[in-house]
Amino acid sequence: MSNNTTFRCCLQSCRKVQSLSPTTLYTFAASLYCATSKIIEMQKKSSTKDSVKQLKAKKSKLLEDDHHDDYACKRQKLPEVTGGGKRLSDAICISRRETASSVAEFKFNKKRVRILSKTEDIVDGSDGILYWMSRDQRVQDNWALLFAQRLALKQKLPLHVCFCLVPRFLEATIRHFGFMLHGLQEVAKECTELDISFHLLIGYAKDVLPEFVKLNHIGAVVTDFSPLRVPLQWLQDVKDRLPESIPFAQVDAHNIVPCWVVSDKQEYAARTIRKKIHDKLPEFLTEFPPVVLHPHCTKIKTKEVDWEKARASLEVDHTVKEVDWAKPGTQGGMAVLASFISERLKLYSSDRNDPNKEALSNLSPWFHFGQVAVQRAVLEVQKFRSKYRESVESFIEESVVRRELSDNFCFYNPRYDSLDGAFEWARKTLEDHAKDKRTHLYSRAELEEGRTHDPLWNAAQLQMVHEGKMHGFLRMYWAKKILEWTHSPAEALEISIYLNDRYELDGRDPNGYVGCMWSICGTHDQGWSERAVFGKIRYMNYAGCKRKFDVNQFECTYNYKKFTP
Repeated sequence: MSNNTTFRCCLQSCRKVQSLSPTTLYTFAASLYCATSKIIEMQKKSSTKDSVKQLKAKKSKLLEDDHHDDYACKRQKLPEVTGGGKRLSDAICISRRETASSVAEFKFNKKRVRILSKTEDIVDGSDGILYWMSRDQRVQDNWALLFAQRLALKQKLPLHVCFCLVPRFLEATIRHFGFMLHGLQEVAKECTELDISFHLLIGYAKDVLPEFVKLNHIGAVVTDFSPLRVPLQWLQDVKDRLPESIPFAQVDAHNIVPCWVVSDKQEYAARTIRKKIHDKLPEFLTEFPPVVLHPHCTKIKTKEVDWEKARASLEVDHTVKEVDWAKPGTQGGMAVLASFISERLKLYSSDRNDPNKEALSNLSPWFHFGQVAVQRAVLEVQKFRSKYRESVESFIEESVVRRELSDNFCFYNPRYDSLDGAFEWARKTLEDHAKDKRTHLYSRAELEEGRTHDPLWNAAQLQMVHEGKMHGFLRMYWAKKILEWTHSPAEALEISIYLNDRYELDGRDPNGYVGCMWSICGTHDQGWSERAVFGKIRYMNYAGCKRKFDVNQFECTYNYKKFTP
């Protein structure tokens, strides 16, 4: 019997125990697999004189030993999803297990890590390692959490995960905070079942995290990476307030090739960063080891999270409702990934720019909140390269090259959301045409309500407002029309970012900022034929959309009648 067959048999046996939760189920299955494998090996070596009673005694002892073993038996998530999602998750669990028994046995690429503190040495007598979770809100496939567990296993210390819940964040509403909190509940449950303490700290990191570190004698802090101004300020604030004796490390768990590795400067366009990324993919696009059942328990009494109280602490707009098509959390995201691979990947290359076709991955909300790793999605999608070569290559271009180009732009250009952050040629041409006559002018309120003369633009706006996700092709058209219908490029950029951040589930993201900057300021683009209002910025119009897809069908799908009670 092969190792994989043995593991699957163990998993099937454990599923018959109805009382087990999915997370506990996998823990027990992994333990049973380890024990069964050892028993099989013992049977090969045992003499025929071994009695059934002796064998049962050895099995019992092995199960007991494996429960306390540091690394031998790992636990991985078995999502509560059906069909393709569950099958995909089972296969991923096996892949992680075959990669390494734990991160302690895995060759961790330290280029993913930046040491932010003056010291790297963990103080003797420390009581734990802390992962400050921020951008990457998942347990498995998380290089930052894996690095933190690696330190904790090496030092034989308990492992803690904390998330600092702020009362507000830019234009985020309850739609975004609700999606995030539901995902964090899944993270907390999974951490608990892995004997990793999860702490939801209410407040800004600078006010609550250093105090937590001091009170609980934390030996080192690990966090993930974001290139945006506000998270970077949070990072600096915490760094300034942590004791100098505490090592503080940052791990880029969001990009496949770490942002600071792929380039040390702002790249001009996709063509200048593409080769740099592809040259490094063999080194960084690897399978993940599992985050395992942590063997070193904490003495700290972990306070159970009051999720209702956490939600009540928010000071955000509740009028933008949560959406029901997107199930938050890693489980929901993995189900979407599975459906993309089985149903839409074959159409991705040919039909992804048609808003009427189901050809997109739809993974951007889960990517944004870090509930699904882009690296995991690419690992799974590229397995179908021989079958859907063009689609796989297009997906890698969009999810890796373009996405990591956005992080590069925001990291090396602190003015990533203003005209000051545009290239000189773009600023000049927009300035030259700033006073050109506009055929239509709309206020922010009129645009927000989707009350323009353009039914396609209105339909795109309604899709975003009510579903939290506008089709990717229409995002470009949508933003360019705002440039055409407002008083100035600066106003157009401000309004497009406001609407994107307020309604898109994946708003407040480097991809979103770069999308608006590309559409309005020509970022990562080139100059085109000069025309009124746009200058040399690329132009898009209604007639061009009609040549690409059935505009009338989309307008009929998203109209006021559909969304009026």
